[in-house]
Amino acid sequence: MTHRAISEDYPLILASASPRRRDLLNQLGLSFTALRSEIEEGDVSGTPEEVACSLARKKALRVHEMGAEGWVLGADTIVVVDHRTLGKPSDEEDARRMLRALEGREHRVITGFSVVSPEGREVHGEAVTTRVSIKPLNEEEITGYVNTGEPMGKAGGYAIQGIGAFMVEGIRGSYTNVVGLPVCEVIKAFKKAGVLETFPLDSEH
Repeated sequence: MTHRAISEDYPLILASASPRRRDLLNQLGLSFTALRSEIEEGDVSGTPEEVACSLARKKALRVHEMGAEGWVLGADTIVVVDHRTLGKPSDEEDARRMLRALEGREHRVITGFSVVSPEGREVHGEAVTTRVSIKPLNEEEITGYVNTGEPMGKAGGYAIQGIGAFMVEGIRGSYTNVVGLPVCEVIKAFKKAGVLETFPLDSEH
């Protein structure tokens, strides 16, 4: 079945409340609406890549089931160090614990994304991995960063696009993947699936 491409009068639906993902889609000039998907994340097992893809798919399908009409994009980002998955800090002490686990070493940031068609079928699912190196941190730096409030609500307890950039010595792979959405891979998937006819969009779109 052929579906129309997204446009101003037929926007993409982002199955996420993440302001970082909204910012990235705005940066690309894409028309979209954002809907939060209320799903249970604790009942998913598998490798980190499988978990990220499964959660992204569940988010996208849930938003479709909520009555969204059009293409749906779901995404989920997780941080992995020493085969341990770090989610979002539950409190300030949890954020400190995460930063101590990350400092002075390299970790993986994995974002899974899922593209669901207007009739509710996943047409693309993929996990993208970026390796991030964090500099050694002392307790003063850790406490000072936690006190900014930025680590809360962020997978792994830091934001590469914010104050947390001071910790990042280097990355191997997609920068936007660490922010929350691997833009290059998403656009390639959109063009292949028919979500976009062409990209970049011209002024008439």
